Amino acid sequence: MRLPRGSVLIVASHNSGKVREIKALLGPHGIEPVGAAELHLPEPEETGLTFAANAELKARAAADAGKHPALADDSGLWVNALNGDPGIYSARWAGPTKDFSIAMARIERELLDKKAHDFSAKFVCALSIAMPPRDGKQGEIKTFEGEVHGRLTFPPRGTHGFGYDPIFIPGEGKFGDMTFGEIDPHAKNAMSHRARAFEKLLHSGILAESY
Repeated sequence: MRLPRGSVLIVASHNSGKVREIKALLGPHGIEPVGAAELHLPEPEETGLTFAANAELKARAAADAGKHPALADDSGLWVNALNGDPGIYSARWAGPTKDFSIAMARIERELLDKKAHDFSAKFVCALSIAMPPRDGKQGEIKTFEGEVHGRLTFPPRGTHGFGYDPIFIPGEGKFGDMTFGEIDPHAKNAMSHRARAFEKLLHSGILAESY
């Protein structure tokens, strides 16, 4: 599996923030990313029980329907005191309107209900890249995972990023108590769970060398 320069790659997501981050990561590699929404591709039901399973499901569906290689991300927030919730249901906790203020308030409420003292958490990302079908056979698919560990804070802070970024403080140290919502997007993109999964994808040799 290899994508030469100039290849069209479907970013299999309807989340504009996620598509923006993935397009930024792909920028130096001569790939032409196009969002699934731009191609009017439907969103498949996420029936997998792991991040990797859902990423593979979405990548396969986009590659099959769009007739081009597809890159899908499944990611979410894993809160230790909540036994890993919201986990693979991170987007669903935001409800049908994808209002993450609702999801962040729910996390805070559930931690208070449990009288939790452990606010440790991690972001997890699985990136799957799938090739379209050829000669009646399913295309090849590969998956890469990345994590970034940290802790939660309330109330939410910052207007950068998306999703749960305003309540997550990465454990890198150099940003102090800044949340992902407060950190400059370029700095966040360089250290995020998505960036770490993407780094593994790069090391696989699937994408063309950067400029």
